Amino acid sequence: MTRFQTSSAVLAAVLLAAPAARAQRDPNNPTWWDKYTYLAKNGALGASGATTSISDGSNVDVSNECGPQSETYVTLDTSAPKRLAGGSNEIFRLPMRGYWSSDGGKSWGGVDLPLPPPKGANGIDFGSDPTLAFDSSGNVYYGYIVVFFGNGAGINGTSMAVARSTDGGKTYPAATFFAFEGGSNHFNDKPMITVDANHTSPFRDNVYIAWDAASGGSATGGGVRLARSTDHGATFTITRIDDPSGPGRAIGAVPFVGPNGEVYAAWNDYGANAIVFNRSFDGGVTWDTPRTVSPKTAPFQINVPAEFNRGALVYPACDANRSTHSHPGRLSCAWMDLTPAGTSDVFLSFSDDQGASWSAPRAVAEQIPAVDRFNQWLSVDAATGEANVSFYDTRNDTTGGRFETDIYLARSSDGGATFDPNVRVTDKKSNEHDCAGVFPCTAINYGNQQGDYSGLVAYGGVAHPIWTDSRLNQAPVAGCSVGAMEEVFTAAVK
Repeated sequence: MTRFQTSSAVLAAVLLAAPAARAQRDPNNPTWWDKYTYLAKNGALGASGATTSISDGSNVDVSNECGPQSETYVTLDTSAPKRLAGGSNEIFRLPMRGYWSSDGGKSWGGVDLPLPPPKGANGIDFGSDPTLAFDSSGNVYYGYIVVFFGNGAGINGTSMAVARSTDGGKTYPAATFFAFEGGSNHFNDKPMITVDANHTSPFRDNVYIAWDAASGGSATGGGVRLARSTDHGATFTITRIDDPSGPGRAIGAVPFVGPNGEVYAAWNDYGANAIVFNRSFDGGVTWDTPRTVSPKTAPFQINVPAEFNRGALVYPACDANRSTHSHPGRLSCAWMDLTPAGTSDVFLSFSDDQGASWSAPRAVAEQIPAVDRFNQWLSVDAATGEANVSFYDTRNDTTGGRFETDIYLARSSDGGATFDPNVRVTDKKSNEHDCAGVFPCTAINYGNQQGDYSGLVAYGGVAHPIWTDSRLNQAPVAGCSVGAMEEVFTAAVK
């Protein structure tokens, strides 16, 4: 196996730089700030090069390299279902990390994503927030943000990036960088991408990427933006899709495509404290009036003990049923919210009228006292119509503090109306909070913990969740003096 070599000084620097627990994450401080703090103080690790995954029980360590990763995403080529592509943040390095598999997720390779030149003298630029999608011809589109900093001079700006791979995610020769915003204007955050891969759609292979562009969380003119490309990601046209007269208090925008080329998007409007939705029937050119999927209790985040430092972000994960089975065309959205008991849970609503109205929310998991669920993702199987939801879950915690997490999978054969008993995906628990006395607790928390989301894709009755896993955090690894830290893991669940 291949891992990047570091020194013990790196670990010491991480412990000193690790931020103290915050009672509430400020929407005005984007979550890539911790990465910048580390890079500015310690410098970036060099190139990681090609990596090869390793198996650990029924789970696969996808990243298999030194240094922590977070915020995982995965997609699948429906014309060749054994071909998958994924991505994650790198916390100690500048570029995004891409992953690829040609055997249904049994083994993976790794690759870096391109970055543009820094802006200004002594600049630092790095990638964050991975998101991927295949088109109908097997091309992979990898979306992310680029953050530009001057050394000691604060933020210079942010831009969007979409890289394209023609070999299933093995290489990304170039990327399109667009929507640059200066630091005093808006910052771009939390992009999500989708492609219209419907063979009969009039908008076939249109690429759509949505994000929030806010400054201080209140700048009029920021808001939720969606960019569309009709030339395979070479150029993008940008539209604002939330209320243009509103203050732009939104995060976590996710676009998704219906069976006939309809374009949908949902996001967390933390000003209105609601999951909000919009739609377009002309390939993303014009948009309807935003409407509410559901009100909620937690506006921006929930400080679950298992993600105590960062806080678990409230956002929707949505998909459309593009199959001919089990409610074709049904839209489903899942999100996390507070329960009356003060824990967090994952809820789902669906729509059978293209988003004009939505069902009452229902929990996707078994109701167990004193359990947190967070960082959910949703994927509707385009072959079977089955709705799949993955999430972190603390039901197996043995500490009494809701610190230990597993990944669980909830499945619904009727499009989200009812769910089968949940399936445990992980074969070992993670603990991002308690280091069992080996190191101070900050040794397992590198400022990002699990990140803001963990991905999932399902097709043909097989689900592929992908997540940040700390089981190898203190494991001795040849050529790596600080161990594996936080790794990217996945599994194929039939």
